[in-house]
Amino acid sequence: MPSIINRLPDFAREPIEKMSWNFRKTTASKRVKPDFIIIGAQKAGTTSLFYYLSQHPHLKPSFKKEVHYFDGGLNPDVETFKKGDLWYRAHFHLKGPGSNHKAFEASPSYIFNPNVPERISEYVPGVKLIALLRDPVERALSQYFHEKRLGFEYLPLMEAVINEEKRLNSVLEIKDYKSEAYIHYTYKKRGLYKEQLERYLKYFPSSHILTLKSNDLFKKPQATLAKVFDFLGVDSDLKIKDIRPRKVAGNKTEVDSIVRNYLKDYFKSHNEDLYDLIGEDFGW
Repeated sequence: MPSIINRLPDFAREPIEKMSWNFRKTTASKRVKPDFIIIGAQKAGTTSLFYYLSQHPHLKPSFKKEVHYFDGGLNPDVETFKKGDLWYRAHFHLKGPGSNHKAFEASPSYIFNPNVPERISEYVPGVKLIALLRDPVERALSQYFHEKRLGFEYLPLMEAVINEEKRLNSVLEIKDYKSEAYIHYTYKKRGLYKEQLERYLKYFPSSHILTLKSNDLFKKPQATLAKVFDFLGVDSDLKIKDIRPRKVAGNKTEVDSIVRNYLKDYFKSHNEDLYDLIGEDFGW
């Protein structure tokens, strides 16, 4: 049904979506909380992973991929976390007798926002978490060109990555995680995966966090998905039929080797620290 609605023109789709949302809100108390959450990272393939997992008969996705509840949302004028439990649960399916569906959502900024781990642990302490991580050099470049396309970034690439700390200093001092700078100009900081995972390990056992390499998802999708299904406790022998990558935008602009070398040098020690933490070398 959602795919049919999405093919409708805006004037026909909007009233249907509004009615659907109103129904979900009025029945929110009868809806489930998530069993697992894809927490990130941004530009690492979370849309593809969300789509693949949605095809498993025992997994039930949220009505939209990125709910952005625990991070407060990306709109600086709207604090979604204050909308509360029923607003969040309206995004999931109704409880059913004997249902063995596991509910999930995927908001890739969750791994990056320092407020999120504690909020999730208080709301669903037994939840499982999936962190899909991409080579931080490639992730940073992908984000830069994404921000450029959207019109948020106006600096040349090298200038943007070198001046990141200067742009972030003031917002980090006041912990403004919904500021434009924190959302749009964090090319290097979003790739510091060790510190992000450590924030979660303060609240969750390591057995509840699955860390995946995004390149594995695209190069060997069925094997990677089997690992996810095993982690979630559902049929791991099931083969997903449609494993086409979703929303994968290639960087069509040539990147100067000076920029790549700068980023590789920057992330080298951070990557080694990550490997020590997770016990696996991702080869970045």
